[in-house]
Amino acid sequence: MLIDLYNIIRIEESLMRVPNQLFGLMLGSVLSQVVFADDWATYGNGLGNQRFSSLKEVNRANVDKLQLAWKFDSGIKASFQTSPIKVGDRLYISTPFNHVIALDAGTGEQVWRYEHPKPKKKSCCGPANRGVAVAKGKVFQATIDGQLIALDQTTGELVWQNKVEDIQLSVQESVDGLLQGMDLGGDAKITGGTSHSFNMAPQVYKDMVIVGSTGAGYGLHLDTEKGLRVVGIGDGRTGLRGFLSAFDMNTGKELWRWYSVDGEHWVGDWQETTASGLTLNRDIATEKAASQRFQHSWKLGGGSIWTTPAIDDETGWLFAGTGNPAPNMDSSTRPGDNLNTSSIVAIDSKNGELKWAFQQVPHDRWGYDVSSPPVLFDTVVAGKTVKAVGQAGKTGWFYVLNRETGELLFKSDPFVPQVNLFADPTEEGVTIAPGIAGGSNWSPVSVNPDKQQVYIAGIHMPATYYRKPLKLNSELPWQTYSYFEFDEKQRYGTLTAIDLKSGQVSWQNKTRLPLLGGTLATAGDLVFSGEGDGEFFAVDTTTGEKLWSYKQSYGVNAPPVSYSHNGRQYIAVAAGGNKIAGYPTGDSLLVFSLPRATK
Repeated sequence: MLIDLYNIIRIEESLMRVPNQLFGLMLGSVLSQVVFADDWATYGNGLGNQRFSSLKEVNRANVDKLQLAWKFDSGIKASFQTSPIKVGDRLYISTPFNHVIALDAGTGEQVWRYEHPKPKKKSCCGPANRGVAVAKGKVFQATIDGQLIALDQTTGELVWQNKVEDIQLSVQESVDGLLQGMDLGGDAKITGGTSHSFNMAPQVYKDMVIVGSTGAGYGLHLDTEKGLRVVGIGDGRTGLRGFLSAFDMNTGKELWRWYSVDGEHWVGDWQETTASGLTLNRDIATEKAASQRFQHSWKLGGGSIWTTPAIDDETGWLFAGTGNPAPNMDSSTRPGDNLNTSSIVAIDSKNGELKWAFQQVPHDRWGYDVSSPPVLFDTVVAGKTVKAVGQAGKTGWFYVLNRETGELLFKSDPFVPQVNLFADPTEEGVTIAPGIAGGSNWSPVSVNPDKQQVYIAGIHMPATYYRKPLKLNSELPWQTYSYFEFDEKQRYGTLTAIDLKSGQVSWQNKTRLPLLGGTLATAGDLVFSGEGDGEFFAVDTTTGEKLWSYKQSYGVNAPPVSYSHNGRQYIAVAAGGNKIAGYPTGDSLLVFSLPRATK
């Protein structure tokens, strides 16, 4: 159970005035295990990833008076997804391309700046980074070029650096020699493909820094005359094994590594349905016939780790989501269930041992990564309190599992429309929703434990799913290719409150654009989120009514945080858009507070 030590023991104001860095070092050994009301010291404001602030100076009665307190421009205009960390008197943020900046939490004045060397190879999935971790006098960041770095919390100087993985390992998807055999448009330009990268904010626990690899089954992303297309080619060559790794925070030494794809169990039980009984439209006979030929497909099996895991401090287990199998979408060269991709997994933090796995989508052909961070909470089932882990799926349901056993307790009402879910692609095309963007994407949810509600940033962006023959004579292992084509005209977003005991929707707001970035819940009975057109807003947790908004030029596509400094509550969010989604990119950190006289 997370403890708000600030409220319980009422740390005296004099202690809070201990010099910045000494205070940070004093707290370093415990910040990963407790929540201080004044700070936001971990990615999810506690190991459970609830993203809930117990501060309530800003509340539904006065939020309409919220105003911009200060703004910081990083100078790097690209997809800006950082979740600020606040410890003592400072904020710590990461930028696209992995620069790290320390700011005065009250004024936004830059204290120090670390500039990471420019990567020699283009990242699979763009330049975005989702944040840093701070503990024991160090600031940790995983980089898009495969490094884990530790910086001095006081000065920003590099303490140590360790190569987590060589990003040159992969064979990226290519259309060379094949474009004339594909009906993809003559101007197709590759904007992304499978390769190792690291985007997630690290999780710190005890003496460990935990990070995961992304891009292991990213797939071929093309910019065409008809917009973005995500292409699946079952070539049997492309793909990587995603993994979680733990490192000693003092030395950078790797302690353990868990691969999301296990060769011995890759095939699984040939599931024809999901755990809740929905058909997956699989041709099991054809898959089994191909299983001997592709028995080693697990070696390139995908299963990225996109976002920061949650940790149960009582058991030491961490809970993570895994990405889709590789090759993305086209499954002709990977027969079987493709365990443990598109799953929620429980891992023992002591040794990296898998405790259980719950596969949301066996043999995933739709890019339904489990990408939104898992969140821990207690719920009530049949009159009994159960320790649970929840996750907002790309499928459009919020899944609630028993975190001790992995048993599915229930899944929520859908929080986005579902059309032709798990449909097989056709040559003429079949429109499905959610499409490959989700449901909910990497956006973290927030939980108000007092109200027993979870708040989800949702995406409605239908996509037409095609499978077409390759118009070339070839001895390649595949003769077809698959792709998604998005319907830009029908897209919108949803902000949804779901009851954690029943799974029912408490309220839902439709937003102009698909929501990408996440939510913040506060004890002031507020939920904060942002739109891709630049609006940042707050709604009432009880009714969903919009109570306040602020509009500027860049997409608000990052998770908000809240902290207190010198007795004043602040709300902070990065505004830097998202290039893939078409939201205007920028470089601003926006920080809001009430006027001094307003309470």
